[in-house]
Amino acid sequence: MAPVAASAAPAAPSADDSTADAVLRALRPVVDGLAATFGAQCEVVLHDYRHPDASVVALAGTVTSRTVGGAMSEIGLEMLARGDTAQDKLNYITRTPDGRTVKSSTLLLRDGSGHVFGSLCVNLDITELRLAAKAMAALVGAVDTAPQATTVFSDDIGEIVTAVIEQEEERLGRPLAHDSRQNRLLVIQALDARGVFRLSRAAQVVAERLGVSRATVYADLGLVRGARRAPDGTRPPD
Repeated sequence: MAPVAASAAPAAPSADDSTADAVLRALRPVVDGLAATFGAQCEVVLHDYRHPDASVVALAGTVTSRTVGGAMSEIGLEMLARGDTAQDKLNYITRTPDGRTVKSSTLLLRDGSGHVFGSLCVNLDITELRLAAKAMAALVGAVDTAPQATTVFSDDIGEIVTAVIEQEEERLGRPLAHDSRQNRLLVIQALDARGVFRLSRAAQVVAERLGVSRATVYADLGLVRGARRAPDGTRPPD
């Protein structure tokens, strides 16, 4: 049986539940109000980071096709991995898998002690605005051709984990299945840094994509976390 401790995220200060619950309750009507203010191209999502597998607790709008009870995106996972050191992420641009351009802001929610427990996210579909801007820029000879990062928004945990793994494959320029052990440890370390293993089914999905057993993923995860905590800075052995 795989060791349970290796699959859990490193211990972090816990948010005050009573404060977190009160703030989330207070923000639920704000979600609807913001979405109504910005119109049909806006989506507002309220996340409870204490439950990453089902962090979406309130939602208005349909930009990313999320539903209440859905899992965190990889952006949310990165925030969760940073814990209380995370900072608000404002006005960033991503592209959905179906090609739409989305301008987003992630505003973190904290309790009285500064512990992060959730976020309020605003997603604005600016696809048509960018097309209009490109057409106008073309008239003056200044077309923006910079590619935008693709973000997967999904209620399915497996899709989120798979998307992060595929991003690592693209970054490394090679398939990750059946890679060498040392390379696999580096991949596990990168996925852990991005908060992937905060999700309950992540280890199984990672194991399938890397072509190893779930027990191997747990063992690798324990090694990279142990190396990260080692005072002499040593890395996992070959």
